[in-house]
Amino acid sequence: DDPRMPTLAGMRRRGFSAAAIRSFCTRIGVARNDQQVDIALLEHAVRSDLDPRTPRVMAVLRPLKVVIENFPEGAAEVFDAPLHPTDASFGSRKVELRREVYIEHDDFMENAPKQFFRLKPGGEVRLRYACILKCENVIKDDAGNVVELRCSWDEASRGGNPADGRKIKGTIHWVSAATAMDAEVRLYDRLFSAEDPTDVPEGESFTRGLNPDSLVTLRGAKLEPHLAASQPGRQVQFERLGYFTEDVNDSKPGAQVWNRTISLKDGWAKIAGKLG
Repeated sequence: DDPRMPTLAGMRRRGFSAAAIRSFCTRIGVARNDQQVDIALLEHAVRSDLDPRTPRVMAVLRPLKVVIENFPEGAAEVFDAPLHPTDASFGSRKVELRREVYIEHDDFMENAPKQFFRLKPGGEVRLRYACILKCENVIKDDAGNVVELRCSWDEASRGGNPADGRKIKGTIHWVSAATAMDAEVRLYDRLFSAEDPTDVPEGESFTRGLNPDSLVTLRGAKLEPHLAASQPGRQVQFERLGYFTEDVNDSKPGAQVWNRTISLKDGWAKIAGKLG
């Protein structure tokens, strides 16, 4: 039942529903001869199945600490966030902004190109549902790695809209350090790097085409407290990151484990292009 395996047990554990698999089978039909089917068709069926029925929450997989220096110690701002962008029947949840938050490490770049619209020194970005944040200072360790950001918030931008109407191009997700819960997140990807795993030179093993990044395990990911009650098998979308399923075997109260079911978009085409 390894979630990378193309077995029903593996797909079930990864979070592929029976409806998604049936949709995929209907689309490809039945042929008399063996044929190869692009796995992207299966992934599309899974996304189409998950999108309308999964609530949205925020999770930070590779946390970078942010201290909002002009935010009062011990204070909190509470914002309403929808659980689904188009289906109001899902309702909403409360997200709490405090002085210290976590953002994705990839959402900050010290020497950013012009087209980088996330956080950078002196730059502004929108914290989803909350406010406008400006990076004032960068803290590094002895090795020169960025370990913390010192920022300021625009108090007049509550809800994420600047009072003066200035345009903020970038929006990033976040969680408050005081209320976030730790979790292990397993990022599953395609088992093979090769488009055709059976296309192996004579005398060589098919294992040469295995994808070394088919599983990346992240410990210490930060999840918003809406997910605090462990429910193995439940499915959500981590905003901006993908669809995830709480692992049915390993997840426990206080030690949750989440499997990435599928990414939001198919970034594999770009990687395949680089591989030639």
